[in-house]
Amino acid sequence: MPFTPFHLGPGLAIKPLGGHRISLLVFAGTQVLMDIEPLLGLLGLIDSLHGVSHSLAGALLIGLLATLTGRPIGNRMLRLLRWPAPPIDWPAAALGAFVGSLSHIALDALMHADIQPLWPLTTANPLRDALSWSALHGGCALLGLLGLLVIGLRHYHQARRR
Repeated sequence: MPFTPFHLGPGLAIKPLGGHRISLLVFAGTQVLMDIEPLLGLLGLIDSLHGVSHSLAGALLIGLLATLTGRPIGNRMLRLLRWPAPPIDWPAAALGAFVGSLSHIALDALMHADIQPLWPLTTANPLRDALSWSALHGGCALLGLLGLLVIGLRHYHQARRR
């Protein structure tokens, strides 16, 4: 998957289902953290594109890091922007981070041959080519649009009730 934007589609679809129990802001930040290793590889600073960060072990570590940093950073951003949302609590940060990191490796495993998503359990990639690239990208985009539609409709109906 090309960098983060396609990964946001599933997050936008999950947010209306989870409501305040999942942080979309932490989910999005986790997508950026997941793609630091591929960025460094593309810049020629490291030898791999999808190494440890795109494995089960790496996703769990990045999920933990994203939880610990995402909640305070996210809450500060919400206050600075005066966004009318409740503060992010620890469970919502953790759910956003771990859904974000684990979905990231699952989606990338469908597309990239160099990913070992279940490492350290196995080096195999059982998800490779289970979907075409167009189905994968189209599905992520469609999920994002549907999620935005539901979020928008909910905000519209809440505003009308006030």
